[in-house]
Amino acid sequence: MKGEFGVAVERRSAADESAMRRRGIIAAIICISVVGFGLSLSGPLLSLLLESRGISSTMIGVNTAVAGFASLVTAPLVPRLVRRLGTKRLIYVALANGAVTFSLFPVSDFWLWFPLRFLFTSSVTILFIVSEFWIATAAPEGRRGFVMGIYATVLSFGFAVGPGALAVFGSENPILFVLVPATFLAAALPVAFGRAVAPAVDRAQSFRFLALLFVAPSATLAALVFGAFEQTTFSLTALYGLRNGLGEGAAAMLISVVGIGNMLFQIPIGLAADRLNRTLALAVCALAGLIGALLLPFVVGSLWLVLPLVFIWGGLTGGLYTIGLTHLAARFSGADLAAANSLFVMLYSFGMLVGPISAGAAMDVWDPHGFAWVMASLFGLYMLVPFTRFVSSFVRRG
Repeated sequence: MKGEFGVAVERRSAADESAMRRRGIIAAIICISVVGFGLSLSGPLLSLLLESRGISSTMIGVNTAVAGFASLVTAPLVPRLVRRLGTKRLIYVALANGAVTFSLFPVSDFWLWFPLRFLFTSSVTILFIVSEFWIATAAPEGRRGFVMGIYATVLSFGFAVGPGALAVFGSENPILFVLVPATFLAAALPVAFGRAVAPAVDRAQSFRFLALLFVAPSATLAALVFGAFEQTTFSLTALYGLRNGLGEGAAAMLISVVGIGNMLFQIPIGLAADRLNRTLALAVCALAGLIGALLLPFVVGSLWLVLPLVFIWGGLTGGLYTIGLTHLAARFSGADLAAANSLFVMLYSFGMLVGPISAGAAMDVWDPHGFAWVMASLFGLYMLVPFTRFVSSFVRRG
């Protein structure tokens, strides 16, 4: 009886722990996906508002670029903020700051948009880092890739729905300027639901911030490559299609198909990451990116050939983000994982800055296929990192 009772208690404790993990994962995924919806709606909405005020495209671009700068500045500060404020309190502060700063955009002069954009993006950066840290901490080791795949899929859906709301309501409808801050406030509800299981960071990190780049280069650099790929494809794929003879509608369809591929592939990729060597999996995703970029100039003129290519291309390269996060969570814990997630987001933001600039300049020099050559170079150079580390570890084991 005593032994049986002890087993029952142990089983109940394991079941309770599993339930708490699921609760935390659901809370964090819903929170960041709601924020993703608001973020994807806010970007084009703010640009259209500035254009309606007569602000030049150059100044709109300069103001938008503040977002990248804000992310690069904020990311290294997040581990310390998590340690001082705690996970859930920091999320609440970031959500409130995001809601307030966005509400001020429509009633502010243009010069105030620069500090507002900085503060708004800082909040979003904090939310992404802390939410991903929460998900990675709560996910069980053997299912972490699967959980990250679910997170990436739901987040992609949230990003896709945002511009749809803009298309339904129109940029001049004032309800959108209420909807965005409302989404940030609504994202606090799942955090309240999971507040009892929010991870705590009670000690300083073991590694210096930038040293994490050299401890886990395959995972951290994956964020830079995917950030460059994602932002470049969103910014320049339609233009690339137009310059290769596709119509405007067909060229725009390329972007949608890349996004659909990215959304649908992440759960299968996450499942694979739980079963395969993650360093090798990152190399395979990079190889897929390289092959896709090299094939693109040969098929872009035919819609029926290019659509399946970019679908697979977007799906497999999206694995860099999913597997990268999974790899970090397997390598680090506690304060070190919070810092690694911060570096991951910072490098992703840096990739978003350099990718479109490099590919855009290349398209002017090698019109129109400079876009494909830059993407191929990016994936090819990165692939050497995980492949070399996999071979080195294989040789050491041998």
